[in-house]
Amino acid sequence: MELDIQEFITLDYLDIIKLLLAILVGGVIGTERKYRDKAAGLRAMIFICVGATLFTIYSIKMGGTSVDRTRIAANIVSGVGFLGAGAIIRDAGRVKGMTTAATVWIVAALGMGIGAGYFMFSVVTILIMLVVLVILHPVESLVGHNRQRYYYRVICSIDMDKLKTLETMFDESGLQIKSHKRMKREGKLYITWDAVGPPAIHQRVSQILLDDNDVEEVRF
Repeated sequence: MELDIQEFITLDYLDIIKLLLAILVGGVIGTERKYRDKAAGLRAMIFICVGATLFTIYSIKMGGTSVDRTRIAANIVSGVGFLGAGAIIRDAGRVKGMTTAATVWIVAALGMGIGAGYFMFSVVTILIMLVVLVILHPVESLVGHNRQRYYYRVICSIDMDKLKTLETMFDESGLQIKSHKRMKREGKLYITWDAVGPPAIHQRVSQILLDDNDVEEVRF
């Protein structure tokens, strides 16, 4: 089979436009993530969007008229899951990076849309994403400021009366107790509370624990 040199060197300018648009889309989202100092920043988002676009273009070209022409592109959905998982961490019982992981997932979807030629739909989607990431961020911060999660760890001598006093204090504090554990070890009583509530209540509870002479150690 002879190789058509002319066909080989001829560029598909529509595909070039797709790649440039993918760089723009990934760059816009990546700039916002980098500004907030998130795990997946500018270059990562560009690579994810461009990669998804390339896989989709290759899938369409190599598949031709076959019913399996989207098989390669379909695997982007599962493959990008590993990238998203890398952005999620657990710190002191708190799960962080969920927004960045979801953003990675959507940027890959945008890349697939661009590669398939759905330009207008991709543009509308990125505008919606910017609204969610930028405009709704202050709202989320306000809600989060009024509802904080603390992990209290108290060490004291084994005294059932003191234990009951502490548990009553937490129950009546106005905090929402997610979990509560007690453990005896080496002659000491270790008590933990996972509590959610306004900062003012947390401050009051923390001060009570710090002022309690029977509490040998407190962490929060």
